[in-house]
Amino acid sequence: MEHRIYLDHAATTCTKPEVLEEMLPYFTKIYGNPSSIHSFGREARKALDFARERTAKALNAETDEIFFTAGGSESDNWAIKGAALANQKKGNHIITTSIEHHAVFHTCNYLERNGFEVTYLPVDEYGLVTPEQVRDAITDKTILITIMTANNEIGTIQPIKEIGTIARERNIVFHTDAVQAIGSVPIDVKDMNIDMLSLSAHKFYGPKGVGALYIRKGVKTQQFIHGGAQERNRRAGTENLPGIVGLGKAIEMATQDIPGHNAKLTALRDRLINQILSTVDNTRLNGHPTKRLPGNVNFSFEFIEGESLLLSLDLKGIAGSSGSACTSGSLDPSHVLLAIGLPHEIAHGSLRLTLGDGNTDADIDYVLEVLPQIVQRLREMSPLFNQEKGGQKYV
Repeated sequence: MEHRIYLDHAATTCTKPEVLEEMLPYFTKIYGNPSSIHSFGREARKALDFARERTAKALNAETDEIFFTAGGSESDNWAIKGAALANQKKGNHIITTSIEHHAVFHTCNYLERNGFEVTYLPVDEYGLVTPEQVRDAITDKTILITIMTANNEIGTIQPIKEIGTIARERNIVFHTDAVQAIGSVPIDVKDMNIDMLSLSAHKFYGPKGVGALYIRKGVKTQQFIHGGAQERNRRAGTENLPGIVGLGKAIEMATQDIPGHNAKLTALRDRLINQILSTVDNTRLNGHPTKRLPGNVNFSFEFIEGESLLLSLDLKGIAGSSGSACTSGSLDPSHVLLAIGLPHEIAHGSLRLTLGDGNTDADIDYVLEVLPQIVQRLREMSPLFNQEKGGQKYV
């Protein structure tokens, strides 16, 4: 295969060489249990503490407000279940949005089945919620607001600081799933009035299987995994020391120059978006045109199905993702695309391309050469397209 281009960085990223290099000694040389009191354990504990310091600094948090987990999904589950159960004497109402990641969505569904009430705020055509919507949804029973910083599918960035201010004024716990945002959106948990924040290392060039949850001092939340006294008695289980070391290095690197990182990716992203919209008819950009992650592109191509598009791109060496049944394991299209108002048949023809640090102008050139040809070929095979040839451009 002549070309091999990875445009699925929202799904996962590579572990950067610098990150791997820091991790390696903790597999074979510095392998003590951080809970042990001997010299092997103390050496491991020192590395654990340093990773916690790095993570806290990246978020402008305190070191003892960082708790390591097995990833973003665990962090979301812990934040939402832990806060809901710890505060249920105050109320049973949770506010979230209709476009959250399934780690939040399904956790809220679970709590609904166990006596909690959840308000799923609708979003506009760009996937945005407003602070006013959040304020209007609050009742005297509201104990938790959980709204993602940036959407994993369409890239839309929410007004987190304004929502955090409303939550703080009403003394309601505010959690944000920032898994897609780290390294692209500057995060200051103090300035943004964030009480809890979830992140995952493999989204910003760290290893898989490790994440973190920020819990502001004073926030009531229950322990999520019971057993030992690790993570200051809040999350039992021997720590994944190599992974945690990798997370610390990766988040330090990812947050060193966010403006520079964003400028490069935004230029590539906008060139891809503008060229496709101008050359391929009946195409829609999903998500906000400007309030979006710098590397996120999400198109809907009318008259074709996303799975066929995805497989055709793969045959040409381009890795992307789709909101169709291919990735969801369901016959239904993405709940995010339906929430922004797309009809089923158009939501099924969606493609997400997410750019990363290694992508180049040459990569975009190749996509711009290949993608329109694939769309045209698939449309010519589509009965719907042949019926509606010459129709109006979908906007």
